Amino acid sequence: MLRIRNRQRLRRKEVADLSEALGAAYGCAVFGPEEPVDLAEAGAFRVLLVDGKAMGLLVGERPTLTVRGLVSYRATRRHVTVDMGAVRFVYNGADVMAPGIVEADSVISVGDLVWVRDERNRQPLAVGEALMTGAEMAASEKGKSVRSIHHVGDDLWKLDEPA
Repeated sequence: MLRIRNRQRLRRKEVADLSEALGAAYGCAVFGPEEPVDLAEAGAFRVLLVDGKAMGLLVGERPTLTVRGLVSYRATRRHVTVDMGAVRFVYNGADVMAPGIVEADSVISVGDLVWVRDERNRQPLAVGEALMTGAEMAASEKGKSVRSIHHVGDDLWKLDEPA
C-alpha cells in the first residue's frame, strides 16, 4: 500500500505550466492555475494531487495524467487502442505488444508518454512510454510498443480508493 509523503503545495505558475503541458499533450482541459495542486511522493511515483486525488504524475520531469486523471479530464490525444484480447494483460500491468494494437494516435513519437484504452469502451487502462511511433504501432505485427508505467488496479490506482 502506498503512502503519500513529502506533500507540498505548488505555486500558481507551476500549476499553470503543468496544466498547459498536459492540455497540449492530451488535448483536454485539465486543472486550472487557480486550483490547489500538491506534489507528493507515493512510493516510486511523484504524483500531482488535485483535491486530494492523484490526477497526474511526473515521470522524470515529464508530466502525465494518471488513469483516474484520464477518466476525469477525457483526453483525446496520444492514445493507443488495444483489442479486447489484450485488455486483461494490460489491466494486470503487462507492457503493450504490437499485435494487440488496433489503432494508435499518429502524433505519438518514440519516448512520448501515452495512454492505453480498450477498443470497445474506449476507457483508459494504463499509462506508459511509447517504444515506437504511432504509425509503427498501428502497422507492426511484432515487438513491444508501450512500456507500462501505471495501470488500473495498481497501488497508485488504489491510492484514491476509500479505505
